[in-house]
Amino acid sequence: MHDAPTTHPDDQAERTTPVSAGARRTARRPLVAVIAMLGLIVVQAVADPTGLLALVGWSGAIPQASAGMWPFAPYLVFVPVVLGVVWWAAVRAGDRFWTLAAGVVLAVLLAQAAACFVMTWDLAVAAWAAGFVTAKAVPAALIVAALARWLGGPTTRRSFEHGSIWPAAVIIAVVAPLLAGLWWTGAVYAVGIPVARLDRGIPSMLVAVVLIAGATALCLRWMRARVPGVLGGWLAALLAGGLVGLVQAVVALVVDGGFAGDIWPLMAAYVTVADGLAFGACLGWIVGVSAVVFDRVHAGRTARAEQAPELVAAAVAVLAVGAIGATLAVPSAEAASAEAGAAGAAVSPPEGFLRAEGSIITDDAGNQVLLRGANVNQLVDFYQHQPDVPATRPLTENDYAGMAEYGFNVVRLNLSWSALEPERGTLDPKYLAKIEEAVGWGAEHGIYTVLDMHQDGWWNGPTEEGTVCRPGTEEMWGYDGAPEWATITDGAPRCQFTGRDISPAGDRAFQNFYFDTDGVQTAFAETWGELAAEFADEPMVAGFDLINEPGFGETAPVTTSHQLGRFYDRAIDEIREAGAQQIVFFEPSILWSGLGFDTGPTPGFTDDDNIVFSPHLYAESITMDRDLGIPPIVSIERQFALAQRVADLYDAPLWSGEYGYWGEDDDVLARMNRYADEEDERRLGSAYWVWKQACGDPQNGIGPFGNALMMQECETGGDAPPKSELLEILSRAYPQSAPGMLTSLEAEGAAVDLAGTTPDRSCDLAVWVPGGSEPDVEVTGITKVESTEVPGGWIVTGCADGDYTLTTNG
Repeated sequence: MHDAPTTHPDDQAERTTPVSAGARRTARRPLVAVIAMLGLIVVQAVADPTGLLALVGWSGAIPQASAGMWPFAPYLVFVPVVLGVVWWAAVRAGDRFWTLAAGVVLAVLLAQAAACFVMTWDLAVAAWAAGFVTAKAVPAALIVAALARWLGGPTTRRSFEHGSIWPAAVIIAVVAPLLAGLWWTGAVYAVGIPVARLDRGIPSMLVAVVLIAGATALCLRWMRARVPGVLGGWLAALLAGGLVGLVQAVVALVVDGGFAGDIWPLMAAYVTVADGLAFGACLGWIVGVSAVVFDRVHAGRTARAEQAPELVAAAVAVLAVGAIGATLAVPSAEAASAEAGAAGAAVSPPEGFLRAEGSIITDDAGNQVLLRGANVNQLVDFYQHQPDVPATRPLTENDYAGMAEYGFNVVRLNLSWSALEPERGTLDPKYLAKIEEAVGWGAEHGIYTVLDMHQDGWWNGPTEEGTVCRPGTEEMWGYDGAPEWATITDGAPRCQFTGRDISPAGDRAFQNFYFDTDGVQTAFAETWGELAAEFADEPMVAGFDLINEPGFGETAPVTTSHQLGRFYDRAIDEIREAGAQQIVFFEPSILWSGLGFDTGPTPGFTDDDNIVFSPHLYAESITMDRDLGIPPIVSIERQFALAQRVADLYDAPLWSGEYGYWGEDDDVLARMNRYADEEDERRLGSAYWVWKQACGDPQNGIGPFGNALMMQECETGGDAPPKSELLEILSRAYPQSAPGMLTSLEAEGAAVDLAGTTPDRSCDLAVWVPGGSEPDVEVTGITKVESTEVPGGWIVTGCADGDYTLTTNG
């Protein structure tokens, strides 16, 4: 099974004649390429003040041997691997600019995979992570290839027989679903995009397999005529992976909404191509080796012609065994999710507690519960820039009474680890008492509490006096989060690049947290167990949000996916061992808030099924695109689809822990209405940011007003008029509790039109309707309808059986 070879006229001569003087001069090309790559690494490390944008960054942190291998992996693993592969590529593929450029891309991706592997000892994570440096690899490849071509001496462009094509192409296509690991997962891959994964269905997988085989064959024909040996096949697989990614991007453009008010298709294209390149880089050796083996078998160089079928069968068998072994070692996302669900189903929350059931949040009677409310940051231990301007406003029962008047039934109560555990191993009883008091106030007013361990920028320390910030960064305020004893920066400067979340000190502190330096992660997980134990018997605590907008550290996605999932798993175990069975809310990294999407922890990160996926849906708000003045990366509407897609990977409900903050321009209300319409259509809950914000809050900046729903007048410290127009949208009618499951929801003000279905008769329907006038209610499938006046509006109750509808006229 091969193509008839074609021989270039000069091919044989090249193999038999002595090396010419020109060829000897070109021997310096590999040296030039290696020097160019090393020089680029050094220049980038010096020029990049964050340590994040360079191939090998240096943030100013001093690596500590006690932390393990991860601080040294960029220098002791990445650099040698990238230089070694660049040398090999320059020797074998240096005759042409584009083949050498492909070789340098291969070098960078393999070096990244190698460095990530020694950090995690997880092949699937390391191979997937390789694609995340594509944006660095391609420019580096163009620069190195150009310098090597210009300074590497004369070129003799050689041509070769392309040899066997289809056998190697078929082999890589067949094993792709078995070795998929973490590739082709996440928000990008909408239904309809061909993906070589067993958990995406047979049609999708078969189309992807055919696509991979065809792309690989095409690239083998082109590349092996220019680059001989294993490297030629390897580079062909690299290019084929990128080509498959382009096809996936075109399909995504059709099936995922196209350019619907955002530039998401461009971002999706980058991700699909990066995944494909990583796939080709990490598994392309299979193509290279297979192609060479089949060439030799065909030519009779290693076996008699009659032995060829046996050798082919043996090669395929070896690859199949390896693939099956890898599959067993790296289960699919679906398998991991199913396994997690089976294990987690053994423990069920007690009566009166909320729980996650499939795609919805329910109470103990099986009624769907929509949690809608606001964030409360009045217990956060913020950095205070001016002693005379408080960083928080007092929290009182009046706050809860006020929220209840707007129909809110949940508070995401922001807490600070620094205030909870200022000394390692001891929870502060006074701070605990404040939390308990707040939970009690919520219960008095029918408001659930989600306990959120908040952080922004890791901790509340500002730039220390005398710090010299590197060019491109600047001094910064502190924010909030971890105690000093849990903040390990290794000497990296507390300076910011474009904002608080890109700071060498903060990034290194997160990196040390993710890798549990000095037991910091262990301590945080144990703290969660202690805190959860305090509220294990409180049904009005809806759940625990483990960490707010976790930072990316220095090695995303190793940190933001693998290591973050590891922490979540440990914290959940501590919470359950403490006897607390409430919902655990888990977030993706801060990248979701900044980009509108992210990866999230690795699917199957926990065997607990009482979990809720809780990204912050800030599209068209605080996302990077608004800062850069470019069109939205992700629109308000699309962010819901992406978030739901990822929630489905975890088989978990979706709940937005933060949103809003659209600024002060004329489009604020329009954006809020768009958000509300999409939230209603998807029958979801959320917590708006934020109820109150003090003038001295570092996120507010000291100005004329404390910017929140309940505004503060900074000159007097008193209340300013609230944001009544936003509050009118937020307080719109909605079902707080719906028997069975909601099937549709639309609301504006006091007008609501909802439908649901329940397998059993239930009298737990409770619908909030704002306003002073008793609502005019029309129903089907609902009996015993009553409207009860409460502060700020009405609660409509009734008994539903089977399919039901309820409509009010605003």
